[in-house]
Amino acid sequence: MMNNTSKNQACRASSGTVITGKWHRESYRILKALGYGANGYVYLASSTSGLVAIKLSDNSMSITSEVNVLKHFSKVQEHNLGPSLLDVDDWYRPELGITVPFYVMEYVKGENFITFIENRGEEWTGILCSQLLMDLDKLHEAGWVFGDLKPDNLLVAGPPPQIRWLDVGGVTLQGRSIKEFTEFFDRGYWGMGSRVAEPSYDLFAVAMIMINAAIPKRFQKEPNNSEQLKRIIQTTPSLHKYQDVLMNAIGGKYQRAIEMRKDLVHLMSKASNSTTPVIPKVKQRRASKPLKQSKPVKPDPIHVVKKPKTKSKTGYIETVLIIMFLLLAYLLYIYGQLL
Repeated sequence: MMNNTSKNQACRASSGTVITGKWHRESYRILKALGYGANGYVYLASSTSGLVAIKLSDNSMSITSEVNVLKHFSKVQEHNLGPSLLDVDDWYRPELGITVPFYVMEYVKGENFITFIENRGEEWTGILCSQLLMDLDKLHEAGWVFGDLKPDNLLVAGPPPQIRWLDVGGVTLQGRSIKEFTEFFDRGYWGMGSRVAEPSYDLFAVAMIMINAAIPKRFQKEPNNSEQLKRIIQTTPSLHKYQDVLMNAIGGKYQRAIEMRKDLVHLMSKASNSTTPVIPKVKQRRASKPLKQSKPVKPDPIHVVKKPKTKSKTGYIETVLIIMFLLLAYLLYIYGQLL
């Protein structure tokens, strides 16, 4: 049985450590840590096929669950719902006398969600969340809920900029209790719904992601938290234009992600049209006296002077020279035939 000390050390690997699978014998050299959660650590590693992400966990059940989720994602056509699964194996650590399960997945290179918006502009919040809602709708149709949906689990890859999911540890079958959550994005924390895995749970989190993008420093809830969120949405300029969508999402009014996306796209289009810059007209110079428009008058043929058609002197000389040249060439040809 694994003791507490071994459990704490089991998932930790320093830079340069080589992990070799017990069964498939594939080797991975750890480069750096990418993140960690309740069920393990994720590292960037090099392999024979290039850069990969590898997750180590002391919980074999958690690894099995996440692997099954990634396998299911791979069956969803035309949508990269998560990183591609590359390998699943065990790593025996002789120094600890334990075996650590792990899986290897595609390394998605990109920029953190919040950082991307801070660098590119707030208008990207709606664009990226529109993409996110499209992917969530596919996930929900397959019978799953993301669960621990937050900016830390989202990456913007590209070009063109595309939202990607990083950690599927919180993905839960619909109808069950959410496995993992982060308080700020959890409707149960805000007292605005249960922690049952259903589409509206994820949609509440999407609304909180949009709020977090506008206010990167996460705030604490107040006693009357529903009024608190409403006040923040109404008083933050970058959120006010999405007020209807955000209030419906945190209030649990949407049953499908595609419904929320439709309303979001509509508000984005409306905001874009209302902020279209008006091109200033160039002022015309006004005449001292306004001229009355009259019907065009047909000119009197008596007053139309026609110029006689004359050949250009230069053109005439050029024509003569060409004729002379051709005549000379012909005479030389005849002379050559006689010799």
